[in-house]
Amino acid sequence: MTTPRASASSVQHLLRDLAPQVLGVVVRRFGDFAAAEDAAQEALIAAATQWPREGIPENPRAWLVHVASRRIADHIRAESARRRREAFVVSLIPPEDQLALAPDDEAPERDDTLDLLFMCCHPALSPASAIALTLRAVGGLTTAEIASAFLVPEATMAQRISRAKQSIKTSGVPFAMPSPEERDARLGAVMHVLYLIFSEGYTASAGPELYRTDLSSEALRLTRMLHRLVPDDGEVAGLLALMLLTDARRAARSGPAGEIIPLDEQDRALWNRDAITEGVALISATLSRGAVGPYQLQAAIAAVHDEAPRAEDTDWPQILALYDLLQRMSDNPMVTLNHAVATAMVQGPAAGLACLDAIADDPRLRDHHRLDAVRAHLFERLGDRDRAAAHYRRAADRATSIPERNYLLVRAAQAAEPRST
Repeated sequence: MTTPRASASSVQHLLRDLAPQVLGVVVRRFGDFAAAEDAAQEALIAAATQWPREGIPENPRAWLVHVASRRIADHIRAESARRRREAFVVSLIPPEDQLALAPDDEAPERDDTLDLLFMCCHPALSPASAIALTLRAVGGLTTAEIASAFLVPEATMAQRISRAKQSIKTSGVPFAMPSPEERDARLGAVMHVLYLIFSEGYTASAGPELYRTDLSSEALRLTRMLHRLVPDDGEVAGLLALMLLTDARRAARSGPAGEIIPLDEQDRALWNRDAITEGVALISATLSRGAVGPYQLQAAIAAVHDEAPRAEDTDWPQILALYDLLQRMSDNPMVTLNHAVATAMVQGPAAGLACLDAIADDPRLRDHHRLDAVRAHLFERLGDRDRAAAHYRRAADRATSIPERNYLLVRAAQAAEPRST
């Protein structure tokens, strides 16, 4: 049974939600990530073609799992002459199951996305490779988006993901749900993946839109699930609080034409007070437990911003103190940029510029538009409008997000305007 015909856009939205769940089921069943990913992709393409024309099946997830499983079973049968494939079929897929993959039996209605996330953080992979692979499989990010998050060239990231798949295939370690002990060992990588998915959703690295709500909402949903799984983990609670406190500002971040509105100019009446209340309660509870990690510190910084009634009421000395702690724990260059801004707000723009000079040769930042954008902002606060305009223009040239590029060009034009006398 199918529903009436659906629009292509509604089908695409549904497929995006279902993709990691389907991949999780197929990977769990067949144990071969690369083959499962190919089969799931073929099923998604088939659905994108058929569903707008024929209607969405009554159980779309089971339909996708059924088609993907058929594809991978067909592939296994075609390769059955080879001994390795024969062993794989015998050990994992009884012959009768290859021909009778009943959707209702084989695809129970449960969300496998968080399971898939842990599975992708495979012991055969380095943390960086595991995170990259998971962003591709679970987050649905493109290779270019993942490369942007890691501050490396796209070609480098493509090779990293390809090597990750090959490492899993040749490791001999099953691609399966980890034990509780293994899960604990992979928790850090899982949190980092969720953080990066949220970050890409909150500020898209490229394209015409400022944010991608589908990604940020999915990251929030999965982090809530993770928090329920490990409720006593302070960093998981901190990560959830950080997402809530950051996402609470989303409605005020852009104007009617999609233009960026910076934090100090936002209408705070548009901020989601329920999300702020929940986030503040979470971070307050976890900070009282003692040990503090990077996500908790970032959440604490977000809470200071969100609790200020007006931009001028922001407790910048407290934010700077928190960034001082965070810098000692993290080698993240974006933390260093934000620390420079906080330094400028407390000690003046010249002090902030000195912080930037200290990291100007960092290869992760040297060609990144945000380094120039922060430098331009500090020159503007210092009153050096010519240098501010030049750095805003250079930042705009390097930005791949259209809203960010437009914002930077507007700021460059404003900085270049002659002052009235």
